[in-house]
Amino acid sequence: MSTQLKFLQGERLYLRPLTEKDCENDYVMWLNDEQVCHGNSHHVFPYTFESSLEYVRYANQTRDNLILAIVSNDNDKHVGNIALQDIHRVYRSAEFTILLGDKEVWGKEYGKEAGRLLCSHGFAALNLNRIGCGTFENNVAMQKLAAHLGMKEEGRRRQAAFKDGKYLDVIEYGVLKVEYEAYFAASGL
Repeated sequence: MSTQLKFLQGERLYLRPLTEKDCENDYVMWLNDEQVCHGNSHHVFPYTFESSLEYVRYANQTRDNLILAIVSNDNDKHVGNIALQDIHRVYRSAEFTILLGDKEVWGKEYGKEAGRLLCSHGFAALNLNRIGCGTFENNVAMQKLAAHLGMKEEGRRRQAAFKDGKYLDVIEYGVLKVEYEAYFAASGL
């Protein structure tokens, strides 16, 4: 039985605060893995153990970002991170981000379950009105996750990112609280 703090509990996974112990495992390798970082802005500079410790400490003291570890219920293994970033208390908005670093969980819908847990928490507990995200035009997995969370494409920032030797458009998505609630009520999920 796990003694880890389970902040948000799902069927197959739970979300908890990051710990310094996470830095001792595969976490640092994820951000140095070209395949894991293909669809995000990481893997430009080497990511070090010291950088990960600094980030974990920041994650646990900030109130402008809710940054959590995604952990498998089966074995308490840290498989990724998820966040609501740039939480704006006046605008009641935040930016959704996710990183599934453990390739063993890819394609098993961990992103959907974790995303649903965090977005539901954002609307219900943080009183957010809008959650958005941006992703590279070639990050099909994130585009599918945004759609699963009821997000709608809101725009495109042309050639706003540079990755793997080429400029990429960034597609912007967003969902309002009323849309999110109606989407999941209608889908029965």
